[in-house]
Amino acid sequence: MGDEVDLVSEQDVLGKRVAVLMTDGVEQVEYTGPRTFLEGKGVRVTLISPKAAGEDVQGMNHDQPGDKFKVELSLSQAHVADYDALLLPGGEENPKKLRQIPEAIAFIKAFDEADKPIAAICHGPWPLIDAGIAESKHLTSYPAIKDDLVNAGAEWTDDEVVVDGKLVTSRKPEDIPAFNDALMKELMVVQQAGADPGPTS
Repeated sequence: MGDEVDLVSEQDVLGKRVAVLMTDGVEQVEYTGPRTFLEGKGVRVTLISPKAAGEDVQGMNHDQPGDKFKVELSLSQAHVADYDALLLPGGEENPKKLRQIPEAIAFIKAFDEADKPIAAICHGPWPLIDAGIAESKHLTSYPAIKDDLVNAGAEWTDDEVVVDGKLVTSRKPEDIPAFNDALMKELMVVQQAGADPGPTS
């Protein structure tokens, strides 16, 4: 019976849309892992970057260059209204670069203002500081950026996944399965909320 309920719930995410915001230096598996998982559930995923559509984003396997990934949509052409959730992979250089780009910070902030799920892993939560989202939130991250997040007013704990409202955070690639499951649950909640607004009076 329990499996049946889960199956029905997972059907609800078919056609949901997730934006992935990233640039050069992204930790490859923190992009490919969640993307493969989400697409396997029927979620549509779009790679958005400050770079132009068709350009390459350089992935990293820790400190070694990995694969290149084609940008599917330039950040300047992206609209928050077209997506149900935002995914922020890590890799040290990727979020460091995003923090320097006002349009990237505005895009992240707009998901928060629209009350849409944001899932950030490893160094991925770093730009949440600049977007004003980290303050008063319970979250986790790669330990190296713990102090930055705490100084921004966040409550930081060393857990494989932390969910605070619509914010999902994890620490490292080993946490990806728990991270994926938490994001999936947020997408199912989005679906349920949108499916039946309930009585208006």
